[in-house]
Amino acid sequence: MPALSRGDRVDVIADVRIGGEGRELLAHPEYDVDGVYDVWLADGRIADIAPAGAIRRSGAVLDGAGGWLVPGLWDHHVHTLECALAQGTPSVEHAASAEEAARAAAAAPVRADGRRVVARLRDGLWTDAADLGLLDEVTGDIPTYLVSSDLHGVWLNSAAARREGLAADAAGLVREGAAFLVEQRLKQLAPEDEDAALDRMLAAAAARGVVGVQDLEIGWNADRWRRRMARGDERVRVRFDVYPDDLDRAIAEGLSTGEALDGSDRVSFGMLKVISDGSLGTRTAATSAPYADGVSRGRLNVEPRALIELVARAASAGIATTIHAIGDVAARHALDAFAAADVPGRIEHVQLVARTDIARFARLGVEASVQPEHALDDRELAGVEWAAQTAVAYPLRELVEAGACLLLGSDAPVSPLDPWVQMAAAVFRTRDASEPWRVDQALDARTALAASTDGGTADPARVLPGEPADLALVGHDPLTAGADALRAMPVHATLVDGRLTHLG
Repeated sequence: MPALSRGDRVDVIADVRIGGEGRELLAHPEYDVDGVYDVWLADGRIADIAPAGAIRRSGAVLDGAGGWLVPGLWDHHVHTLECALAQGTPSVEHAASAEEAARAAAAAPVRADGRRVVARLRDGLWTDAADLGLLDEVTGDIPTYLVSSDLHGVWLNSAAARREGLAADAAGLVREGAAFLVEQRLKQLAPEDEDAALDRMLAAAAARGVVGVQDLEIGWNADRWRRRMARGDERVRVRFDVYPDDLDRAIAEGLSTGEALDGSDRVSFGMLKVISDGSLGTRTAATSAPYADGVSRGRLNVEPRALIELVARAASAGIATTIHAIGDVAARHALDAFAAADVPGRIEHVQLVARTDIARFARLGVEASVQPEHALDDRELAGVEWAAQTAVAYPLRELVEAGACLLLGSDAPVSPLDPWVQMAAAVFRTRDASEPWRVDQALDARTALAASTDGGTADPARVLPGEPADLALVGHDPLTAGADALRAMPVHATLVDGRLTHLG
């Protein structure tokens, strides 16, 4: 039998166990095969499932060797180009002080465009404060940029501020809109360099069982994905979003949610994305109670009336909306906007929610798109900055119990584009042997896996006849794996439409 390689169509996946939703439906008392099956594929779907060896195998056979077959995984929140470029960017996330971060930035290589750029600035728990004079002293006249881990802030030296035409504050910090503008400029590359970076990122995603991503990259992404379609890139399904600045263009081009881009079966239009408040890391998420300074409560980037108008306008053109809302005030206004516009929708992050608002997600048909690793990244900062909050922080279990559709993602590059890492964080609420945090909000493994598939917990993908042949063959049972095994889950193969996109 000829060896298989990436891009080949598979007819049979032999000798596999079934993981996730659907496994109980396949159980039959007459089958004494230890739950090992052959799975037949045809026309991009699962055609049949039978006890291993019961039907003669033919065509291209992928030997499952007793591994576990699960639905292909989705990351419901990725900044694709930011993620691709971050793979080669130095990080200062472990710096304990402004001085340590500044000196690390000064040691970073200078890019071909004359800038120094470092990533994952985390200043919330520094022993000192960001200071422009300090940064200038150690970085000199080379434009230097330290991009925050949540992408909502940039620490600039004076040379960088002059180059960008920005007025930074005494600390050298710019936040929210100004930070997004700087980040847009930092990722302006030649198309061939963009494509090379995205190739590496999408290959790495497929190697973790990912069959699809929701692309929330800021900017007009249709042309980027058209270019990749022309090159025949079919490794991962993509739904790309737009932001308010490009809403008119999307409407003019006749794009609507779920519509295939130029007839592609792999790339489709997603949603309007609105950033309604800031982040915990920059202390700009809009909250009802003050931060640790006893005064600041973050801020709204979009006023409530304007938010309603955006949601309604998009809906009138057949475009759904997803709203970035990290603070409880922002979450409430987002829910209010969907209610006022009388349309379902989605909220990104959902990191702080008033208990009275949790039930509204299901009632209004609003999906909760969450990133479990953020809870572990932010646990110390949340304990300090959100100590006075009465709203619920990272309420994963309460959202599910209230009937909300939960979708898991990474917000990559903010956290790893690896659904197994996100599932482990959601289920075990710990990493690096630290004490589990807020275990009352942990998910069970079945729910976490369902939330990592295309339809989320409302309509999880299943390994059953008739379902799409978007699948991953993995080394352990995801419903019983421990924290370390789940994070490091071996992925032997990934298939989209029955074709191999990864073969390990």
